Amino acid sequence: MKVSTYIALLFFGAVVFAQQKPLTTSINVKQNKIGAEFKLSLKAIADTSARVLFPKLKNVGALEVIQSYAVDTVWKDNQFELIKTYGITQFDSGSYALPRLKILINNKPFYSDSLRVQVANVVVDTLKQKMFDIKPIAQGTTNYRWVWNIVLVLLVLAAAGFGFYWWRKRKPNAVEVVEEFKSPIEKATSMLNVLEKKQLWQKGEVKSYYSELTAIARNYIEEAIAIPAMESTTAELIAALQNASKHKKMELSTETIENLERVLKQADLVKFAKSKPLDFEITEDRKKIEKAIVTLDRAIPTIEEDEEESALNELQRQQQLQQQAAKARKRRNQRIAASVLGLVLLVLGYFIATKGFTYVKDTLIRKETKLLLEGEWVQSEYGNPAVRLETPEVLVRTDLSKTLPKNGMALIKEMQSFVEGKWGDAFYVMVNTMHYQKDTEIDLDKSIDVTIDLLESLGAQNMLVKQEEFQTKQGVSGRKGYGTFVLLNTLTKSSTTYYYEVLLFGQDGGLQQLVLVHEEGDAYANKIAERILNSVELKQATP
Repeated sequence: MKVSTYIALLFFGAVVFAQQKPLTTSINVKQNKIGAEFKLSLKAIADTSARVLFPKLKNVGALEVIQSYAVDTVWKDNQFELIKTYGITQFDSGSYALPRLKILINNKPFYSDSLRVQVANVVVDTLKQKMFDIKPIAQGTTNYRWVWNIVLVLLVLAAAGFGFYWWRKRKPNAVEVVEEFKSPIEKATSMLNVLEKKQLWQKGEVKSYYSELTAIARNYIEEAIAIPAMESTTAELIAALQNASKHKKMELSTETIENLERVLKQADLVKFAKSKPLDFEITEDRKKIEKAIVTLDRAIPTIEEDEEESALNELQRQQQLQQQAAKARKRRNQRIAASVLGLVLLVLGYFIATKGFTYVKDTLIRKETKLLLEGEWVQSEYGNPAVRLETPEVLVRTDLSKTLPKNGMALIKEMQSFVEGKWGDAFYVMVNTMHYQKDTEIDLDKSIDVTIDLLESLGAQNMLVKQEEFQTKQGVSGRKGYGTFVLLNTLTKSSTTYYYEVLLFGQDGGLQQLVLVHEEGDAYANKIAERILNSVELKQATP
C-alpha cells in the first residue's frame, strides 16, 4: 500500500512539476545540412507581472547565430507564454552540443536544456553531376562612375579658374601700365582719361571709382617725387609731401595740398565708411586730383642732363622696357600653357568619366591588342581543307614542313600553315591544314596532346590543359583544348602567363587546326579571340 502511494505521489508530483516548469527548450530539427538553419526555441511561462529577459547571442556553442527572431507572446491558462527563437547554423560537418542558456524571470536565473545537433555534408553524385575546374578570378563590376564625375567637376572648376585668372590678367586697371609712357605726368593723364571712359560712378560703382582715382594720384606722387605714396595713409602722405616740397624746393600752395588731402579723405570715407558723395562732388574731386597732379608736376624742379648722361638713361630705360616686355611674354606664355593644360585635363576628364580610366590609358599608350580589336578586320580562307575565319590582320603563309620529322611528312599529301604575330607577342594566331596521302582515321584527342607538346617545345611551362567538345555555327563538331602556361623571358628574367585555345577538326582525310595565344587577363585579347572563334567556318577538302 505504501509502495503504491509513493508511486502515485511521485507520478502526481511529476505531473505538477511538468505543468509548472517555467522554461522549456526545443529545436525544429536535430540533423541538417551544412549552412542550413536550425531554429532553437526557448519558451518561458510567467504571469502578467513577470519580467523575462532572454540573452542576446552571437554564438550558441560552436554554432553561429544568423537570426534572432522577435519574441512571440501567447496568452494561455491565465498565463503568458513567451517564445524566443534563434536561427543558428554551422559550416563544418560534425556533431555539436548546444550549451545551457541562462534566462532571467523576475531576476531569477533559469537554464535551458542542453541539446545535440548533427551537421551533415552535402553528398554530390559525381556520376550525375558534371565536375568543373575552378574558374579564374573575374573582373569586378563595381561602378566608379561617381568618382569620375567628381573628377570631371574638379577639372571643369580648374579650367574655369585658369580662364578667369587669364581674363583678369588681361583686364587693364588704373595702375597697370598698358603702354609705355615718357613721363609720370603723361601716364597719370592717360590713366585719368581711361578712368573717365569706364563711367564707374555713373554705374553706381562709386567705391571702385574713388579707389582708382586716388591710386592714380598716389602712383604719380610715388614715381615723380619718390614718396612711398601707395603704402602710406592719407596723413602720412600729406606730411611726406610737405616735407619733400621743402627739401626739393618745390613751390606748392597751401590750396593744392589741402585740395589733395580733401579728396584723399573723401575717398577713405567712401571706401571704409560707405559714404556716398553727390554727383557734383565726384566731378569736383576728379578735377581737384587732375589739377593737383598738374601743379605738382610743374613744381618739380627740372635738372638738365648732359648728352652722355641722357644717352645712358635712355639706354637703361630701353633695357628696362625690354625686360618688362620679356616678362610680359613669359606671363602670356604661362597663361596660354595653363589654359591649354586645363583644356587637356578637361577633355581627359570627360573621356575618363564616360569611357573609364583603363580605356583612356590604353588609348594613350596605344595598347597593341586594343588597336587590333578596333582596327579593320579581314575575312579570308586558309589552307586545304580550308578554314575560313575573321582576323584583325591577314595571316601570312609560313613553312613548317622542315620542323616535322621525315617519316611524318611521308604521310602528308599537303600541308599549309599561316601565322600572324610572333611567339610571345601580345596576340598570336596560327592556322594549320593537312591533307593526308591515304584515308587516315584522325584521333583528335591525340592531336591535342601533340599540339600541347609543340607548345612546350616552344618554351611553355606549367601548362594547365582542359578539353571539351566544340561546334561551329554550321554544326561541324571538333575538339577544343585550352588553358594557361607560363613563358619565361631569358633577357629580363621575368615570366608572363598566357592563355591558349586550340581547335582541331578532322574531316575527309584532312586535319584543320587553329591556335590562339595571348596574355592572360587582357580584356581586348579576350574579345579578339571570341570574335575569331565565332567566325570559324570549315570547307571540304579538295583533291
